Amino acid sequence: MKKALLAGVALNFAFAGMAFADITIGVAGPMTGQYATFGQQLKIGAEQAVEDINAKGGVNGEMLKLSVGDDACDPKQAVAVANQFAGEGVPFVAGHFCSGSSIPASQVYAEEGIVEISPASTNPKFTDERPGDGIYRVCGRDDQQGQVAGKYIFDNFKDAKVAILNDKSAYGKGLADETQKALEAAGKKADVVESYTAGEKDYTALVTKLKQAGISLVYIGGYHTEAGLIARQMKEQGMSATLMSGDALVTDEYWSITGDAGQGTLMTFSPDPRKNPAAKPVVDELDKKGETAEGYVLYTYAAIQAWADAVKTAGSTEPDAVTKALNDGTFSTVIGDLSFDDKGDVTLPGYVMYEWKDGKYAEKE
Repeated sequence: MKKALLAGVALNFAFAGMAFADITIGVAGPMTGQYATFGQQLKIGAEQAVEDINAKGGVNGEMLKLSVGDDACDPKQAVAVANQFAGEGVPFVAGHFCSGSSIPASQVYAEEGIVEISPASTNPKFTDERPGDGIYRVCGRDDQQGQVAGKYIFDNFKDAKVAILNDKSAYGKGLADETQKALEAAGKKADVVESYTAGEKDYTALVTKLKQAGISLVYIGGYHTEAGLIARQMKEQGMSATLMSGDALVTDEYWSITGDAGQGTLMTFSPDPRKNPAAKPVVDELDKKGETAEGYVLYTYAAIQAWADAVKTAGSTEPDAVTKALNDGTFSTVIGDLSFDDKGDVTLPGYVMYEWKDGKYAEKE
């Protein structure tokens, strides 16, 4: 009898523990290093999503906890972060930011049965060559982005001299290659095609070459740090060329680097999610906290929303069940109602052109 009573007490404690159990999920990106501004975007979005989901009772009665992984946009560090998450037993990761991190990390997630939804990795290989069914993204792809950029250059700079630069990264070179491909398909070839090394401070030799070639449009496949320096150094050399790039310029830090030299910079990005009515409560809450909803903040929030809803549908965090729910479902998120195709790509509107003016970016009219 005594053993039975003790067993009953132990069982009650076990059930009580289950009622207050937590689900730890991961968010991964460059929390340090030269691209840390984007890691902060992912972290802000993830923290707000966890806070809001928990305020509504969590997921299937369990509260969410957040584990933050810093990959510094380095492939080896990204794999280490992925293994760290596997050791923690996380069922889901919102990340990574850089395609060069997401692609190798996805191999670990696939092997460990961890669902990954990237808010920001746009290289086509991330989903075209995904190692498992549980790999997704809620952002667009560079072949889509490149088509928009290439067409815009052809339509607006058809008779101008054009340079296409890339930083040799999976993201930057992939985006530049897709833009060049689209431009050539439209009937125009770039006059200068060059690679540069990310992380340097002096691009004056490259800028001099562009100036001597009479370049009027400089397309950069790369990140805001180097693009900002190149824009500034072009102005210092008296170049009036237009600078164009992709979604890695969606941070106010770009203008902090360029100052007035950033005026008129063009970039491709998805329709501004901050204008989505469903995002307004989140944007307002972040404003109250003095935090930003720029760039990929809301995409990270949406990735967690989609996964949480899939878990509710599946009734558990078991990867096969959650993957099926993600494949079959349509999810109402802060970036719109979305679903995933058979590659894990998101079904949302594509890219539009933005322009930087007076320290802010907005869709080009």
